[in-house]
Amino acid sequence: QVQLVETGGGLVQAGGSLRLSCAASGSIFSLNTMGWYRQAPGKQREFVALITSDGTTNYADSVKGRFTISRDNAKNTVYLQMNSLKPEDTAVYYCNGAIRTRGFSGYADYWGQGTQVIVSS
Repeated sequence: QVQLVETGGGLVQAGGSLRLSCAASGSIFSLNTMGWYRQAPGKQREFVALITSDGTTNYADSVKGRFTISRDNAKNTVYLQMNSLKPEDTAVYYCNGAIRTRGFSGYADYWGQGTQVIVSS
């Protein structure tokens, strides 16, 4: 079984910064593409950023230049550094990962439980 646990959310003023972490644990063989998504109240979940196993990154236009995704493969952890935060960044942020577990040949999709980010104006 695999778990993704997000930490680092909280309340911050506009213009501030937060760093989210997502730690994967369990019977993990390898991590493939990892990503962050968010869901604001009354809205659908949307893509924020992703990072492939070789470090290639991709960002939603709304966060380009402000957010940075990174990963530490030795720790099975992915990070999201969020700078210059805006009130419209307020949402629950979810970690997503394509993970191969021990004893299996393919990758399965996993989600964390989410961490709340609130940006006050």
